Amino acid sequence: MDDLLLRLSQLLRFTPENLWHVLDILLVTYLIYRLLILVRNTRAWRILLGIVVFVAALFISEVLQLRTLHWVLDKATALAPVALVILLLPELRQALEGFARLGLWTSRFGGPHVSSSARAIDDLVAGITELAQQKIGAIIVFERATPLSDIIANGVPLDAQLTPALLNSIFFTGNPLHDGAAIIRGEKIIAAACQLPLSLSDQVSPRVHMRHRAGIGMSEQSDCLAIIVSEERGTISLAADGRMTMCEGVNELRVILNQELRGAESPRQKRSRKEAKRAL
Repeated sequence: MDDLLLRLSQLLRFTPENLWHVLDILLVTYLIYRLLILVRNTRAWRILLGIVVFVAALFISEVLQLRTLHWVLDKATALAPVALVILLLPELRQALEGFARLGLWTSRFGGPHVSSSARAIDDLVAGITELAQQKIGAIIVFERATPLSDIIANGVPLDAQLTPALLNSIFFTGNPLHDGAAIIRGEKIIAAACQLPLSLSDQVSPRVHMRHRAGIGMSEQSDCLAIIVSEERGTISLAADGRMTMCEGVNELRVILNQELRGAESPRQKRSRKEAKRAL
């Protein structure tokens, strides 16, 4: 106890060396916090709870002199690092990509942000409207700052100008390219029939179909914007940052796309800005 008080008193002196120690502790605390946020409500959270139970059993077996059980658990700890990497491989990848989306690396090494023109968004909305009216299932992914090269590589390259007719022909039921996602970069459809990673989050309802789960999973691993058209109900949903929202209509879809892809203000934001100017 005296040693602890002595160390605390030394830290409170705020010497340059102590400030570096405090900064070190704060950085480690922040990293742990970010990891806990990333694995919250996922399969990894249950694995972490299992690790806590394992450590508790190891400690209790030593205290109660359960030598055989303690020997087995102690030998199992030698394989713990390898087992954790295998069990938490998807979550570790998601964590690394989550740190990359903090804005420190994406803008420098991930490539420039590709914006879309108002005409491209209008063509996209027109194509999605037709798909929704005909209840043709579709998933369209907009590439933004994070490159989707690995996803594009597993599909069929197109590099074609975005038009409503092309978008509808891709997802037409008789088309071999309809079973997969279309990747859009700027004003072009780069690839079609692309396979997307499925979300493993516990927050996604079990009733969510594979197409929607794939859109959410893609948005978890990059800063892309995924648009999903339901084949059963003809509804339009948007997935971004691992969350999915349903659009109430085509106008709302157009507003959101202009905000996300062009940085345009919504009518509500414009009214708020005008009211603020009048107040000044």
